[in-house]
Amino acid sequence: MIQAIGLTKRYGGKLAVDDLSFDVRPGTVTGFLGPNGAGKTTSMRMILGLDRPDHGTALINGRPYHELRWPLREVGSMLDARAFHSGRSARAHLAALAASNGIAPARVEDVLAMTGLATVAGQRAGRFSLGMAQRLGIAAALLGDPGILMLDEPANGLDPEGIRWCRTMLRALASEGRTVFVSSHLINEIAITADNLIVIGQGRLLAQATVADLAGRHDSLEDAFFALTGDAVEYKGSVVDGQLAWWAA
Repeated sequence: MIQAIGLTKRYGGKLAVDDLSFDVRPGTVTGFLGPNGAGKTTSMRMILGLDRPDHGTALINGRPYHELRWPLREVGSMLDARAFHSGRSARAHLAALAASNGIAPARVEDVLAMTGLATVAGQRAGRFSLGMAQRLGIAAALLGDPGILMLDEPANGLDPEGIRWCRTMLRALASEGRTVFVSSHLINEIAITADNLIVIGQGRLLAQATVADLAGRHDSLEDAFFALTGDAVEYKGSVVDGQLAWWAA
């Protein structure tokens, strides 16, 4: 279980996350939605102990991330798909992570096969396409067979087969009783992948509901999203006299 309790974070004069509280429970896929700059990645970074909140607390199974003895065994995460040494092979990258977290070497081959990277495991990861890098990031998140999975834009760069594979994998993991927390801008994909939703804007909680409940109030989940976040969009675009115009919201 993931708990965010009154999380607040400023960067200089900018309030990135504003007294944000929510729970992410096991056995479901929870989608994390919000416009660009809404505070999704910052919130995830605070949950994972990468950023320290100015106020509030983030808990993984009732404890702060830094208190977890073997972090990769409890929570697997991907916030940056290219968070690897570009000169290492995919296999070497995963092997180093396994060794540092007391994970059996055989698990490396398991996750390479699960993510479709077995045939390129010996190649330098720095040469990977975005889609292959995403698969490697997901492989690293799965390495410790964790009960909690946190992924930031996991479908980014994946082809249609990859997106379908990712969706099927996330739902299968949730069906095993795991906690699956996924941020995305692909609203239609979240609509068919997630069970629950957390929607934020300008660092504040706008809604926490099931997909069915939120979408049922409008013609589609996309319409529901825009109705919730219309006043929280940092930049808007419009076509004026056949030309694209941009302005700050």
